[in-house]
Amino acid sequence: MTDETPSRHDRIRRHPTPGPGNSLSGWPSARSPVRVAISYLVIWLVRISPSLRLKRWLLRRLGVTVGPGVSWGLEATPDVFWPELITIEAEALVGYDATILCHEFLQDEYRTGEVRIGERAMIGAGAIVLPGVEIGADARVAANSLVTRDVPPNTTVAGVPAEPMGADETDGQ
Repeated sequence: MTDETPSRHDRIRRHPTPGPGNSLSGWPSARSPVRVAISYLVIWLVRISPSLRLKRWLLRRLGVTVGPGVSWGLEATPDVFWPELITIEAEALVGYDATILCHEFLQDEYRTGEVRIGERAMIGAGAIVLPGVEIGADARVAANSLVTRDVPPNTTVAGVPAEPMGADETDGQ
């Protein structure tokens, strides 16, 4: 990644909060409560099902773009409000209890952004990916990391916020 490469913030759409209160309190004006309720129920099934085939099928029904051979771990959670902003390319792996967010509710605005997970990328258990992030092909996100910016292809990141690991630390993975 270079300084000219757009950051996740360049890919985020900002939506001002109308009236008093924070943006979360006004979520029903941003998304249909019925749609969010249905998404929540489908996501609950995705989280508990041991069948990868069923998980992929359900994620596609939510609008997630799911490539062939994607593995979605138990308890992993896609964005409940805007799941259609997620793209997971072929053979990617999303680990146990990982969370892929496509929205941020703030005081004066809410933000939405697409998340793209490249081919054969791996998201570790308990990791959180924020809106607008792109994770390159064959990239690896360590368990319990917070991904706040793009991860280049063939890179391992870890920590809060996630940072690239040195070459010595990635040997043997």
